[in-house]
Amino acid sequence: MLELDLHTLLTILALGAITVVTRGFFFISDKPWTLPHWAQRGLQYAPIAALAAVVLPEIVMSHGHLVPTWRDARLFAAAVGAAYFFWRKGVLGTIVTGMLVYLPLHIGLGW
Repeated sequence: MLELDLHTLLTILALGAITVVTRGFFFISDKPWTLPHWAQRGLQYAPIAALAAVVLPEIVMSHGHLVPTWRDARLFAAAVGAAYFFWRKGVLGTIVTGMLVYLPLHIGLGW
């Protein structure tokens, strides 16, 4: 059985309250709220930056270190997926082509 102490329960409740207040803050205001132009412009790059921050280390690093050899299936799959995306601009095709390269190299050759 899961056992919660008082400190853990209070932490969960406090984090829940903070989440409700911060997400509901925009509904409380009577007048419309807009971001400054510089913030709107900066948020245009946020998805790209987040994707790069998550995906790039997964491709070029293994166990906290740079991949020591070029014989890594992730490198080839990422290159083929990127080439497909720049050629056709399709996300699903990018995933499929990347996996079509990754799986044979990883499972078949053990890279």
